[in-house]
Amino acid sequence: MKISRMCALILLLAIGSVMAFADGITDPKIVIHNVNGSAPEGQGVGVGVNFTFSVPKSGTGTLFFTNDSGKAWTSLALIETGEPAADISCVQTVFLSCGVKTLKNGSVEILLSGVNTKTDNPHTGIGPGQSFSVRFACVDGSCWPGGLQFSGHAGTVPEPGTVALMVTGLGAMFSRRKQWMARLKS
Repeated sequence: MKISRMCALILLLAIGSVMAFADGITDPKIVIHNVNGSAPEGQGVGVGVNFTFSVPKSGTGTLFFTNDSGKAWTSLALIETGEPAADISCVQTVFLSCGVKTLKNGSVEILLSGVNTKTDNPHTGIGPGQSFSVRFACVDGSCWPGGLQFSGHAGTVPEPGTVALMVTGLGAMFSRRKQWMARLKS
C-alpha cells in the first residue's frame, strides 16, 4: 500500500513539474519599441495625443508612428475590442511597465506607463518628434484579427501651472488641518 502511494505521489510531482515548465502562451503578441532616428521612408504616421489605427490585414506586421503632439508622453493606452485581455502578451522597451486589462465596457486596455529620468536607462517614454513602432506578432499560429481597430491615448507630463495649483491646494488643506487639530486640542 505504501509503495502505491509513493508511486502516485512521485507521478503527481512529475506531472506538476512538467506543467510548471510548459509554455502555454500561444496568444497574439504586441511589441512596442522606440525607432532609432526616424521611421522608414513613407511608413511613419504623425500622431497627436489621441489617435486611431488598424491591425494589418494579415494580422501581423509593424506600424510606425511619430509623436507630433509637441509634448513628451509618459504613458500610452491602446484600447481594442477584438481580443480578450487574457489572450494578449505585451513586450516593450519604451516605458517601465506594460499591463493588459479588461475595462468595464468590455474593451481591452494595453497600458504602457512609467518613465525613468536617468539618461542611462532606455525607459524614457516617447519624446516630441520621436518615432516608435507597434508590431503585431503571431505566437504559435495565434494571430491578431486583421483590420482590428485600436485607439490610442498618450499621457503627458502635467504643465507647470497645473503642478502649482495642486501644490497650492495641498498647502491650503494642510493649513486647515493644523487649525482643525488645534481646535480639537483646546
